[in-house]
Amino acid sequence: MNVMIQTEVPPLQQDSTGALRVGTSRVLLELIIRAFQDGATPEAIVQRYSTTTLPDIYAVIAYYLCHREDIEAYLAEREQQADEIRQRLESRQGDLGELRRRLLARRSA
Repeated sequence: MNVMIQTEVPPLQQDSTGALRVGTSRVLLELIIRAFQDGATPEAIVQRYSTTTLPDIYAVIAYYLCHREDIEAYLAEREQQADEIRQRLESRQGDLGELRRRLLARRSA
């Protein structure tokens, strides 16, 4: 008996910025994985991100569970990139706390 096992390719597309998107949606891989880590079921994740499909969510979670180290490294890199962007924006904008205080003072006057 010959048994042929096919390996599924995860339904992930890399966009021009290097972000991984799930299936044909614009939903980021990190959103799905973080929701799963927070205890959301695949069904709840599909309800939250309605442009995804249940088979895609299950496939992405299965891929994550089989390749946890690689996905965690990707997620850490994405978080680092987000932190760098946040720091650049904050350095350009300065302290927004002072602006907020002035706006609140003006509103209460």
